Amino acid sequence: MMKVAVMTDSAAYLKPEEVQRYHINILPIPIIWGDETLLDMVDVGQEQFYDRLRTDPVLPTSSQPSIGQVEAIVSKLVAAGYEALIAPVISSGISSFYNNLKAYAEREKRLKIYPFDTHITCAGTAYSALLAGKMAQAGANPEKILAALAELRETTGVYFEVDDLSHLRRTGRLSNASSFVAGLLKIKPILTIDINAKGKGQITAIAKERQAKRAFEWISSHFAAAIADKEYPIRCTIFDANAPEVKAEWLQEFTKRFPQVKFDTSIIGPVIGVHTGEKAMSMIWARDWETM
Repeated sequence: MMKVAVMTDSAAYLKPEEVQRYHINILPIPIIWGDETLLDMVDVGQEQFYDRLRTDPVLPTSSQPSIGQVEAIVSKLVAAGYEALIAPVISSGISSFYNNLKAYAEREKRLKIYPFDTHITCAGTAYSALLAGKMAQAGANPEKILAALAELRETTGVYFEVDDLSHLRRTGRLSNASSFVAGLLKIKPILTIDINAKGKGQITAIAKERQAKRAFEWISSHFAAAIADKEYPIRCTIFDANAPEVKAEWLQEFTKRFPQVKFDTSIIGPVIGVHTGEKAMSMIWARDWETM
């Protein structure tokens, strides 16, 4: 049986117990803040990040993990007898890391690396990493794991709202920014990512509402439509950019409206918060990876 490891990036925001249970290797993504380089969830956590974002006149940008960081993990895995590494990572439509990892994978001869473009981030990438970890522990070969990840990606959807679009526009992560800038005062932009195999994994603004309550209702009704005809079990993660009270309200309301769905919670941590700003809210759903 082939010994297969799993690696993902810190923007999956996996819980420590998930990392431990499925032996997932985490690559922290660097945040550049003035003259400082801070590693996501290592040097800066969620609350500390948003506190500083509110007060610091200098705004942060995000970078990508270095190939040196990847090599350090690979060396450790080779020493432990691993022969393959499955690496579901942040969307190539948001970061160039996937393409750099692919180029490195072609050069690395000590073990076989299988990069996988999740076309998403946060909980969507987490689902892929957890499924890969579960299957690797069960003895699945890399090809079987990659096929399952592609299948999972096809079932994945996301809606999120931001307090304002300025951070996404500033960091160049909104693919249709120019068509969506008119009349942005006092509105709640609703965004999505084109996740499926034909998509590019880019963020697009798709709707705008005047109030948070109306934005929530838009997301709820579109989520209902998205899962209406699905015959497989759905898992959904609700997560926030330092808005725990709103997250609790969303969780309570969604659980009541969709009793058939399994709900989790997570966070929009520092490196994704660079682009969303504080108080963003999101939901990502897919076929429940635990049942695959």
